[in-house]
Amino acid sequence: MQIHEPAPKAVVRERVFEMLRRVGLSEDAAQRFPAQFSGGQKQRIAIARALILAPKLVVCDEPVSALDLSIQAEVINLMAELQRETGASYLFISHDLSIVHYLSDRIVVLKSGHVVERGSAEEIYRDPQQDYTRLLLDAAPVPDPALQARRTAAREKAGLSDRTDAIASRVR
Repeated sequence: MQIHEPAPKAVVRERVFEMLRRVGLSEDAAQRFPAQFSGGQKQRIAIARALILAPKLVVCDEPVSALDLSIQAEVINLMAELQRETGASYLFISHDLSIVHYLSDRIVVLKSGHVVERGSAEEIYRDPQQDYTRLLLDAAPVPDPALQARRTAAREKAGLSDRTDAIASRVR
């Protein structure tokens, strides 16, 4: 903040506190060490850091992949809420198309660095045209262990890696 928007220390501190509150953390989080935060709290801090200078574009590379499903939902809902409030656009990179669908207006699906499908999030999610896109959609976790095992086997057979394979954007 001091490099991009120099301000008196008290002003900077208040902006930091306000952003921490906006992402659901208390002001005392500014005084704690990284090891004292959960994964979800660390992600909230990363979001606060990304948005504090009011950017027009935020690149989100696998922002929730390391979080459990309930925390993923909280963080994704927070990101959507902050996007509406700030008007920032997200370039959301993930191989989890269920999350991409929720956050994105448009989706581009990549395989080995090449575009295999693109379109509105709704079109891609409702009627994927490419087998690879269908495999990505099938990668979303399901509560049925047998179905999950079949989906995993199909992805492995098709050579679907854990690398980032879909790029989506949310533009306002």
